[in-house]
Amino acid sequence: MSTKAGTSVTVVSEPTRAALGRRAGTHAGQVLRAALRDGGRARVMLAAAPSQSATLATLARAEGIDWTRVELFHMDEYVGLPPGAPQGFATWLAANFVRHTPGAAFHRIDPGGDPQAEAERYEALLGTEPFDLVLLGLGVNGHLAFNDPPADLDDPLAVRVVALDAASRRQQVEEGHFATLDDVPTTAVTVTIPRLLNAGAVIASVPGRAKRTAVAQTLGEPIGPMHPGTALRTHPGVTLYVDAEADPR
Repeated sequence: MSTKAGTSVTVVSEPTRAALGRRAGTHAGQVLRAALRDGGRARVMLAAAPSQSATLATLARAEGIDWTRVELFHMDEYVGLPPGAPQGFATWLAANFVRHTPGAAFHRIDPGGDPQAEAERYEALLGTEPFDLVLLGLGVNGHLAFNDPPADLDDPLAVRVVALDAASRRQQVEEGHFATLDDVPTTAVTVTIPRLLNAGAVIASVPGRAKRTAVAQTLGEPIGPMHPGTALRTHPGVTLYVDAEADPR
């Protein structure tokens, strides 16, 4: 485990979740248009959660984006859900974002067979090329994707199979995705923190009172494994969008 020197995270506070989404999604559109202009194509990493809904809706409506030149990836997926389960992150993204981005290539994590083999396949698919844009959230326990504390901020793998901690699983129940804790899968495939941060721009959308402590820890705690969100402070291109409920300042 290591503690890294920090940079600064740009924090933007908006009064409401909807305003946060408009601001973050507009920013994401600007990043994506610049990537397409400069490189001819773009690679985007996506989180799947209600916290991302307003941001993704704004991005999907952004003008001047040729989605046929965009590759979309997602950062985590449960192990053990039946195919097409609405709680699946790829299913959620397909319904809430990908269908509004005609022509975009969407690469799904599908751990339905052998999760370890799928982690290795997805790592090879990601390659080492940086993402132009990463859109992510922050868990109530500070996790990025499903990198729960203590998280390896120097993980040598790009994708791995992980056990989900109790806080992550409770969050899924509290947000209404599962009826009981026993219904929530105990393992997942996740993209690791170093691979998430191998990106030109990182935009974090973090609304809601339940996230206020995690935001405060991300901004104020020493950078290290017990507060995975602090890893955002090691990247020079992170913008954290919060609403009034999530803003601890």
